[in-house]
Amino acid sequence: MDTSTIVILDFGSQYTQLIARRIREFNVFSVVLPCTTPPEKVKALNPKGVILSGGPCSVYDADAPEADAGVLAMGVPVLGICYGLQYIVHHLGGKVVGAAAREYGHAEVTVVAETPLFRGLPGTMDVWMSHADHAEELPEGFELTAKTSNAVAGIADEARKIWAVQFHPEVAHTRQGMELLKNFCLDICGAEQDWTPEHFIQSTVERVRAQVGTGHAICGLSGGVDSSVAAVLVAKAIGERLTCIFVNNGVLRKDEFLKVQTTMREQLGLNVVAVDSSERFLAKLAGVTDPEQKRKVIGNEFIAVFDDEAKKIFEAEKSSGEEIAWLVQGTLYPDVIESSSVHGPSHTIKSHHNVGGLPADMKLKLIEPLRDLFKDEVRRIGRDLGMPDDIIERQPFPGPGLAVRILGEVTAERVAILQEADQIVVDEIKKAGLYRKVWQSFAVLLPVKSVGVMGDQRTYANTCAVRAVESEDGMTADWAPLPYEVLRTISSRIVSEVRGINRVVYDITSKPPGTIEWE
Repeated sequence: MDTSTIVILDFGSQYTQLIARRIREFNVFSVVLPCTTPPEKVKALNPKGVILSGGPCSVYDADAPEADAGVLAMGVPVLGICYGLQYIVHHLGGKVVGAAAREYGHAEVTVVAETPLFRGLPGTMDVWMSHADHAEELPEGFELTAKTSNAVAGIADEARKIWAVQFHPEVAHTRQGMELLKNFCLDICGAEQDWTPEHFIQSTVERVRAQVGTGHAICGLSGGVDSSVAAVLVAKAIGERLTCIFVNNGVLRKDEFLKVQTTMREQLGLNVVAVDSSERFLAKLAGVTDPEQKRKVIGNEFIAVFDDEAKKIFEAEKSSGEEIAWLVQGTLYPDVIESSSVHGPSHTIKSHHNVGGLPADMKLKLIEPLRDLFKDEVRRIGRDLGMPDDIIERQPFPGPGLAVRILGEVTAERVAILQEADQIVVDEIKKAGLYRKVWQSFAVLLPVKSVGVMGDQRTYANTCAVRAVESEDGMTADWAPLPYEVLRTISSRIVSEVRGINRVVYDITSKPPGTIEWE
């Protein structure tokens, strides 16, 4: 990596990814590593600075996450956040104790000493706290830089280039948080603002071109933003030597099989092999009602279909004297972080994020051009590549498709009903100018029938649920308060236009306690 880098050591905070995203928002590259990463591996990244994240434990817990204290003596600036402050105090000879009163939520912090970290910030700040312990005694060489009415809120030892705050500057509730992080990264660390879409595209294309050489690659396309941007980036590097495989699994949205082909071939110039395996998938799903079993059936069948098509391509390439050696995947940085989290091996990449489980005899090497990016960065890269908005701004779509939005058995008839209802939801959300404002909006077909009256006749038909949520990353979500007129139009159109549905309900459950998808 030839850009300025800030390393974030993760002690298990729910906000760790947010620290990385905030730093990247002002065009500085950041990377998250487990707190157990040895100092020599941190040094190998030639970081401009190191940030110690928050965490759920107490420093004196038997199972408290540990970092090598050598990270505090590498000679680069260090910023501790929340648990990071307590770790610094504890390991450098100070004292951390349980607080008499836990601070959680908004708090007022008063700056009591001049420091580059608080330069240009007000003397009193509204911040976000989340801690049950606090620093009672500071290590030798440290001074108090900020406080609340009952706790240490900031400390510094500028001779050792160590700063720390008890609050969370990365969350939006800390109003001057971005300015504080900028002070650390730009002024204290001297990081260059060279993490830009243009730089990423150029360096990635050069790297992939060198990586693949004269070889060939295949890519499993879903039609979503991640796999599409990954494919366009790799195609920019190796051109026609990339072949994309797009599989119709029978549970795509209405007309999506044809729309994606048209977009990928005509607008993006990709070499696409389209495979209609809808009957094959639906046959495997017959009689399956358990949601986890649906996911396994679709995942396993996709691997089988992908393998069949890849072998055909392999044979064609071999006959021409060439051989495919590379597999392109749209793995994103949150997946990479979760797979190496401080919490351990229970946090692994979700199966629908990549073509996991492909047969070993394929012996393909991976190309993951997006593995350093968050979702919003992928969209920015896509725009700079000139990709159309209907791909870049597409809402997340589950790997198992409509199968997990059809509660109960998945049949061709029920898929067709849901496709029509779902298309109406998407159309009306777009007409209202809300498509980019909500994280996801879709219809769900319920295994519930109710009595209705249509044209003076009694009906007994299916119930459809409409779901729309607001979220930043899908980890948590709030139900979206759609305007009543939009809901009225959606309901009226579904009941009038979709044969088999006579009742529409709106899901007003947040995540948690619910999930975004119904299955």
